[in-house]
Amino acid sequence: MLRFIARRLLLSVPVLFGIVLLVFVLSRVIPSDPCRTALGERATPQICDAFIHRYGLDQPIYQQFVGYFGQILRGDFGESIRYGRPVAQILVERLPVTVELTLYALLFASVVGIGLGIIAATRRNSPFDVGTMMIANLGVSIPVFVLGLAFAWLFAVVLRHTPLSLPSSGRLSPGLDVIPLAQVWGLQAMQGPPRVIIDFVGNIYTFSALITGQWKALGDALRHMILPAIALGTIPMAIIARMTRSSLLDVLGLDYVRTARAKGLSERVIVIRHGLRNALLPVVTIIGLQLGLLLSGAVLTETIFNLAGLGLTLTQSVLGRDYIVIQGVTVVTAIAYLVINLVVDVSYAYLDPRIRLS
Repeated sequence: MLRFIARRLLLSVPVLFGIVLLVFVLSRVIPSDPCRTALGERATPQICDAFIHRYGLDQPIYQQFVGYFGQILRGDFGESIRYGRPVAQILVERLPVTVELTLYALLFASVVGIGLGIIAATRRNSPFDVGTMMIANLGVSIPVFVLGLAFAWLFAVVLRHTPLSLPSSGRLSPGLDVIPLAQVWGLQAMQGPPRVIIDFVGNIYTFSALITGQWKALGDALRHMILPAIALGTIPMAIIARMTRSSLLDVLGLDYVRTARAKGLSERVIVIRHGLRNALLPVVTIIGLQLGLLLSGAVLTETIFNLAGLGLTLTQSVLGRDYIVIQGVTVVTAIAYLVINLVVDVSYAYLDPRIRLS
């Protein structure tokens, strides 16, 4: 197992290098002037000359890449052109928003999707099966921006003064805040990577409020996550439900399942202990892929529900030709994909003991 993980990590190095190189080159061959895009009417020739020299855009592209790659190896993602702040600082502030949204969306998609898939497979061709598959097809068919706007209108406008009312924007209600972890634990003077980790975790509001006992903020943060998580997780939920149904139907038709029935085991034991575990291999693969897609593609959801996450930041950076932020976000997303794929591969050995990763 350890040899497999080490081998995968080594193979990830050229993949990351290729991704960084490709994004670096593409971001610089786009035909436009980054100075005029970033500064607008203030972009005089003198200011643009200083701008280009400051960000090294007057150097050959290979020299720019070598310098940037050396920065990454030192853990420095550079300084944003648009915001005038270190990219690492922006990531610490905004990546937790996307991580929090992604995890809740995936939790909703996995629990509901697997549940619907099991119901559909165990009641094949019944009204339950037809109904769950209709829900799955409907979930795949509705775009995120349509579903998000519909949720916001229904729960924030139509049901505004009812117990079912839910907030449609932001992460917390006005006047409410989550006290930072560093302040709660008296670590304001701490610097370096430990402080970065603490600030990152502290910006995941629901987790930070939970571990520090800020129950009012926790409840409010959870209510703000319901609508965007369901809107973002509906399409993955539908895909997971269909995959679970298909995989479980294949497994329930195998010989060992018929033998289990002949031994007199209950249908629940057969489905959960004998069928579902073997049917989960393709489902786990889909969940891993969906997690990566959710983490990197929550742009529309963050825009609709006014969440300043990584997707919205990346969109603004692309429109503003902020090379530095685009590259930093891409590197972080690529690392997340590689880690997720590694976790999925390792989970195969747990789900199916016949698989030997080594």
